[in-house]
Amino acid sequence: MAAAPNVGGSLLGLAAARQTALVDNHKVLYAASGPNQADIMRRIISAETGGDYPRLKQGRLTEHEQQVAQQLVQAPLLIDDGSDLTAEAIAETAPYVQDLALVVVDRLQTAHNARLPLSGDRLPSASQVLAGLARALDVPVLAIVDSDDPTLLRLMDADVLVTLAPTGDPAKVQVTVAERDFGAIDSAYLRPDLLHARFLDAGVAPVGRTGGEGPAPSLGYAVERELAEAALPYTSGAQQGLPASVTHVLAALRTALANGDPESLTDLGPSLAEAAAVPPQLPDTAEGRRLAAALQAYSSAASAGTTEQPAVAAVQTAADSAQVPDAVDEGDDGDGLVAGDEEDEPEGHVFPALKILKDAVARSKMHPIPVIRTEERDSAPWTLISEDMDGEPRWVHPDVTLTRVPYIKANGKRVRRDKLDVPGSFGEGVLCLIDRNGSFPSACSAVPLAPNKLLHTGPLDAFDKTKAGIYLIDIPQWHRTDMPHPLGRMIERPDEDGRVWVTTPHLKQLEKLVREGHLGAAPTIHDSWTGKANESLFKPFYEATRKARTELVQIGGESYKAYKTRLSIALRLLWPKRPDQKSPFWRPDWRMSMVAEASVRHWSVAFRAVQDGHKLIALRNVDAAVFWTPPGTPPATYRIGTGFGEVKAKFVQRGEIIPEGDD
Repeated sequence: MAAAPNVGGSLLGLAAARQTALVDNHKVLYAASGPNQADIMRRIISAETGGDYPRLKQGRLTEHEQQVAQQLVQAPLLIDDGSDLTAEAIAETAPYVQDLALVVVDRLQTAHNARLPLSGDRLPSASQVLAGLARALDVPVLAIVDSDDPTLLRLMDADVLVTLAPTGDPAKVQVTVAERDFGAIDSAYLRPDLLHARFLDAGVAPVGRTGGEGPAPSLGYAVERELAEAALPYTSGAQQGLPASVTHVLAALRTALANGDPESLTDLGPSLAEAAAVPPQLPDTAEGRRLAAALQAYSSAASAGTTEQPAVAAVQTAADSAQVPDAVDEGDDGDGLVAGDEEDEPEGHVFPALKILKDAVARSKMHPIPVIRTEERDSAPWTLISEDMDGEPRWVHPDVTLTRVPYIKANGKRVRRDKLDVPGSFGEGVLCLIDRNGSFPSACSAVPLAPNKLLHTGPLDAFDKTKAGIYLIDIPQWHRTDMPHPLGRMIERPDEDGRVWVTTPHLKQLEKLVREGHLGAAPTIHDSWTGKANESLFKPFYEATRKARTELVQIGGESYKAYKTRLSIALRLLWPKRPDQKSPFWRPDWRMSMVAEASVRHWSVAFRAVQDGHKLIALRNVDAAVFWTPPGTPPATYRIGTGFGEVKAKFVQRGEIIPEGDD
């Protein structure tokens, strides 16, 4: 089974093991070279229950998940995760497993790793040993390899080759089955669900409807299917909190879709519409937000009688923003850049941010490479970098309930705003809103990054302070409930091995937390792309920005607005998203390192406040925090002011909305 990293080869191999051991009740030998036994067990629990893998990795299981874990102990699944696991050792062990039905080898790693015998140039010989095992025992041996390189796969000489390949649609992976002598036999599409360590069906043609008038027949199969998928954590019992009547109707929806039963779908229409019209209050978790969005999209489609394709868009829009379609947020769309932004500011501009940033890079004695060539951008390491690496917390205290409520601005615009419901057990107090000044330009004062090319440095025994870049690490366990995980939202999107790519600022933060005793051990670095480190590349830009802010914040008006606009554009131009957007830069690693540095500073200051005894209610993006404090008393760990490194503090009474922007 061949798949490039992060495509999901291990998850499909695990699905075969789950089916064989848990459904068919046949014995499976799972040879884990890379993931350990605990990783495998967590993935199975996540896939079987729909529970979030990152949460399970933190050791937090629901009652239902604990029951599944107990059942796994009794399952005919033997996991061998020995450090000296070789193909020969697997071949010697397997004959002693009575009634063996399947051997899974997870995985053969193409990059050499001294700690893993099943890696590097030993793979072809290992494949021959495993093929001999399959023939000797007359059992299938499923070996997962983390590459789809045709040259390597020919050397492996497998009887059957299953290849997973990404498509233009991130929600689909193509799976092709080929036989050694006859070539490709067939292919299919699957939908990756990495949050739950599994693949799902990519979808089938819409079920034809018969009979009945009204909105239900026109809702579109996509809306109903999304609602059923979003409800799965609740209908499966992994999550609690839905009224029994709603749980029943959503479970019936899933059954009707699975059975292709159009009559049942039609009969369920009124009950679904009623449940969606008055949705239950859901927690601010990934599962809760998705189900809330799906219910609102269904309600909107039902009332509007929209066709299937707009319904798909409604689901996507609502799922992305967790709000109803008639109320919008004022956020950025894409990278927020337009044609002409890449041009230098005219002479006499109040703040020529782009000129200053270009000059700062050009002055470096390290001869930076500001633009990666176009032909290199579709390969590693650039394809490994994503916006998720910002590490923004987007966290709410587990005892506090966040809801999105309608709000009408002074200009009459209908929007949605957050409301935080604080329990009475927190005592008397008010919401103290902390707004950090200039988070991104402040971070530019010392961003650890590699000005030159990133080279593939592979697994590392330890973090090298002289290097910077991106690193593939395990998600460290974080047991505190009064602070979000140090990696923020990154933990919500691990790969199939429960690992994430991080930039240098977050890796340095984890190392510091280990030194201070807040983490048990530094994370293992499984892969890396690094270059010589530098922390002063953007420092001239930071100094010019700070000086200009000191002057312009007093003036205000259009001058200050122009300053902020050009500042934002300059930093966004470090990584323009659209291919047709011109820019003097194309360095995703620079951009994400800068944003990550801002997130790390934001988290660290909030953590100091919590250590001093303050109650953190929410830690939002890179510049907003909410504390529960006595009226007019912000945490002393923050400095109030208008300069960089300082914050603005506002106070909101219990039950009021959290204002945004110019509210």
